[in-house]
Amino acid sequence: MTALLKYSDAVARAKSDKAPIVALESTIITHGMPFPQNLETAIEVEEQVRATGATPATVAVLNGALCIGLSAQELEALAKTPDALKLSRADLAVCMALGKTGATTVAATMITANLAGISVFATGGIGGVHRGAGDSFDISADLQELSKTPVTVVSAGVKAILDVPKSLEVLETLGVPVITFGQDDFPAFWSRSQSLRSPLRMDSAADVAKSHIMRGKLGLPGGQLVANPIPTVNEIPHEELKPIIAQAIREADAKGISQKAVTPFLLSRIFDLTKGRSLEANIALVKNNARLAAQIAVELSRSG
Repeated sequence: MTALLKYSDAVARAKSDKAPIVALESTIITHGMPFPQNLETAIEVEEQVRATGATPATVAVLNGALCIGLSAQELEALAKTPDALKLSRADLAVCMALGKTGATTVAATMITANLAGISVFATGGIGGVHRGAGDSFDISADLQELSKTPVTVVSAGVKAILDVPKSLEVLETLGVPVITFGQDDFPAFWSRSQSLRSPLRMDSAADVAKSHIMRGKLGLPGGQLVANPIPTVNEIPHEELKPIIAQAIREADAKGISQKAVTPFLLSRIFDLTKGRSLEANIALVKNNARLAAQIAVELSRSG
């Protein structure tokens, strides 16, 4: 297994020293933001992890190599790769076998983090049940991955373009702990709340780390979802976003956009309709999640 993984020098040192590490996904770089904001944000997110006392490990497949941690040159090259594949559980191995380049989604990053012995992963928002899934059966592999792979995932909740209540129902069925950090309402990605009660609440990184450790002791499969509300100063109120999201979804349906193309299209249209505010909020929430993930990783390292 070790031969399949390519560690950056910084991540290799951290592993050797048993220092805290935070995994970071790469689809936010290739499919979530335009250049150069994608590269700038990736650098800033890594800096947030370092400033909080952990080592960032951005995950991607570069020319068939499964990389855990990217150099500055590799990060920039990925940010400038418009045709990078979007990799989940189903296509990670194919991309590697064919020597191609791809960016990892939540599911693929969780798989890689677990292979590398990394317990904490920071992202923007997780995938979930798409609106209209009763007809399309479009449900993100992220939900199943959370039930299988023992990694604590810090996000700003389920992406607001999805059916959030149904996503929470699926997570409950799959036995995934959904822990909102510091408030009772489950956050709505760009918004702090959409009036959905969170299944669980915790107020400290130490408690999240204790829960992660206890799940391991009990032999429970799967990870934890930590929903970290976007800072108040950066949020876009949910009531303001609702009609904008509805319009973007109608446009996607009219154009026949489906499967992996849906999320990038919707994010792009919402960016246009909010005059860039959604991107600013996205950057703020990812950085906020990186800080919390690093705090959790530090607590886990203290626990041995």
